[in-house]
Amino acid sequence: MLHVLHLTYRHSEQAAAPHVADHVRFLEEHHRAGTFLFSGQTEPTAHGGVILAKGVDRATVERIASEDPFVLAGVAGYSILTLTPGRVHPALAPLLGVDASRVRG
Repeated sequence: MLHVLHLTYRHSEQAAAPHVADHVRFLEEHHRAGTFLFSGQTEPTAHGGVILAKGVDRATVERIASEDPFVLAGVAGYSILTLTPGRVHPALAPLLGVDASRVRG
């Protein structure tokens, strides 16, 4: 199961600025744990960011999102889309933990 987390600022980027270092530590923690596969800012950056998470259920990813320092400070929130991969490029299958029988070239 994969989760796409879309972070949206509730206020300006400037309001989030004091919490950036804590947010980056939060991201690094979950990247090290293997839960976050990638994270990055949207373009334009004022819109927020996106994270792809794997290996946890919906309730766990919701809990993780609620612990983001941006969320705790009230400057951002997440919408979460949970999905099951259908067709996957062979190069991504191992990273996503997808059974080889579901891989499409």
